[in-house]
Amino acid sequence: MRVAAETTEGGTEASAAETTGPNPIAPEGKELFWGAGSFLVFLVIMRVFLFPRIKKGMDARYNGIREDFESADSTRSAAKSDVSKYEAEIAAVRAEAAARVDKARQTLDQERGSKIAEANARIATKRAAAEAELEAARNAVRDQVAAAVASVTEHTTQLAVGKSPDASVVQKAVQQVMQTGARS
Repeated sequence: MRVAAETTEGGTEASAAETTGPNPIAPEGKELFWGAGSFLVFLVIMRVFLFPRIKKGMDARYNGIREDFESADSTRSAAKSDVSKYEAEIAAVRAEAAARVDKARQTLDQERGSKIAEANARIATKRAAAEAELEAARNAVRDQVAAAVASVTEHTTQLAVGKSPDASVVQKAVQQVMQTGARS
């Protein structure tokens, strides 16, 4: 500040400009020339050498990604066709299994029906034999009961009347009573 004060006292402006110096922000002409030249050289190098390489790399990467998408789509469609074939085969196997199960069920039903028919036939023959034995036993018991009733009736009549009744009459009366009793 002291230098500026002395120049003002001296009254000359030229001496003031000498003391302040050049402007540090304002570029000089040769700096502008070197900056523009280096920019043009860098622009030519970028345009001629670097940009085509970058473009080629980007195109290769884009093509690789597109090919990967296409191969993924083809793999997906192949997988879908494999899944549909697998499902068709499963459906065919299930249908075949259902047919086999139905055939086995029919065979078992036929065998069961024949076994039931055989068992029913055996039961019917045993039932008929048992009924015949039962009827024979009933007839035998009926005859024994008739003979016992006739004997008791004869003995009771002899005791009550004092004389022995005719055996054929007593036999006939017992037969009539047993037949009417069997019907009711």
